[in-house]
Amino acid sequence: MSNKFKTQNSKLKTILITGGAGFIGSNFIPYFLEKYQEYNIINLDVLTYAGDLENLQEVENHPRYKFIKGNICNKELVEYIFKEYDIRGVIHFAAESHVDNSIKNPGVFVETNVNGTYTLIDVAKNYWMEAPFKYKDEYKDSRFHHISTDEVYGTLPDDSNILFTEETPYAPNSPYSASKASSDMIVRSYHHTYGMNTVITNCSNNYGPKQHDEKLIPTIIRNALAGNPIPIYGDGKNIRDWLYVLDHCKGIDLAYHKGKAGETYNIGGRNERTNIYIANKICEILDELYPISTNTQITNNQLTSYKDLITFVSDRPGHDRRYAIDASKIENELGWRADENFESGIVKTIKWYLEKYNE
Repeated sequence: MSNKFKTQNSKLKTILITGGAGFIGSNFIPYFLEKYQEYNIINLDVLTYAGDLENLQEVENHPRYKFIKGNICNKELVEYIFKEYDIRGVIHFAAESHVDNSIKNPGVFVETNVNGTYTLIDVAKNYWMEAPFKYKDEYKDSRFHHISTDEVYGTLPDDSNILFTEETPYAPNSPYSASKASSDMIVRSYHHTYGMNTVITNCSNNYGPKQHDEKLIPTIIRNALAGNPIPIYGDGKNIRDWLYVLDHCKGIDLAYHKGKAGETYNIGGRNERTNIYIANKICEILDELYPISTNTQITNNQLTSYKDLITFVSDRPGHDRRYAIDASKIENELGWRADENFESGIVKTIKWYLEKYNE
């Protein structure tokens, strides 16, 4: 299989995408394969609970795509992939990413997000470079793109106009964000110490098709359709900046191809919304698209709207109050713009989940 893949595609540039069966990666891969004819993609994913090959059904037989099941912490496997497929670039999505899980089991987050990132970038350095600041001739354009999060910056006052910029000091408040901050620093150090061609993008909260059920928006939709309580932490007034996943993919594409080596680019949707607003908006759209009166799963005749299911629960420990990104740098330097605002993107998202949950 590998020899056939290599022979068919030997004249093309092969890039390694990690965590491609997860939410953002599985939206990025089909987008990237369709847009660019000059790339092969190797997708390395260990398929934890958050990775699902069903997310990639549309590309599983694509001639320029190959999936390898494996762990980014496995140095021998990563070295084998680089040599076997002559990897010329890395786009690194793979990460443990759920804050609640990081509170319960932080060690897994350190292992994957910190040690895994170190393994990947160190193998890339050794494969692409002869010495610090000296790339081998055939790999001089090879780039390591690290996907990160706005949570590394900590929290913002909810009554201010302050936004996270690329200059905001890191102040992570959860084991998850601390592990991502650590991985960002490893990537930064490989640029400054070894001269590696790296770029980091820090994004705000993504939403859209293929997101894991545990995340906020799928949780709201899933519980609403089942007639179960819709859990909202605390007072529901925590604020997040929401970014439609395909807009994020387009930003990653621009940063990978046109971003300046060693730079960080923040990608945000300029869509600050409270959690309670999100829940109410989703319920309003569901009331219109799939009224309770037509939902055979719901037998409670007292319900008149999905909003009746919203339930406030005990807040998450150390719950950051507000995140919001200033995306001016990627907008002004690379020409990126979000195509969706929250109100347009959420309708597309709900329609996708309605189809999924009603299959």
